[in-house]
Amino acid sequence: MQNTIQVGRRIVPIEQIALIEPFDRETQKNMRSDRTFRSRIVLLNRDSVLSESDSLALAEEHAFRILLKDNVATNPAVSFSVETFEPTASLQPSKPFASRLMWRDERGDVQSKLLLTEVEDLIATVVRGAPSQIDQADQRPVRLPRRRRRATPATAPQT
Repeated sequence: MQNTIQVGRRIVPIEQIALIEPFDRETQKNMRSDRTFRSRIVLLNRDSVLSESDSLALAEEHAFRILLKDNVATNPAVSFSVETFEPTASLQPSKPFASRLMWRDERGDVQSKLLLTEVEDLIATVVRGAPSQIDQADQRPVRLPRRRRRATPATAPQT
């Protein structure tokens, strides 16, 4: 695992990254580029760096914590907090968001992202570092070898 991510000529220190998510070109209709961006690296201050690398591959390479329901990976070096999300009269998102993930930028200002992941799962994975479903799927039960019994002098065959 490296402590930086290189995107083109730009080198981003891991400690400046809050999360990594897939980049959806359809939501960025005004973007003019021939490059095929596949992931969006969200910095602590909410600035973005677009990458041609797959978001899941970047996350696994740098040991980020993966939220499968949102297809987002969070940086384990960042202190996150979580709150429940309830739509209000002034904020009616198109998706059924269940939680808000929050962190502080370098100036101490709170930044956040709405997520589909339930609060309990978000706390377990992002805050406490419990293995994601991907990690659990890769782990197979470990079978310990059986202990062999040694013959004791009382039970050893006499010759």
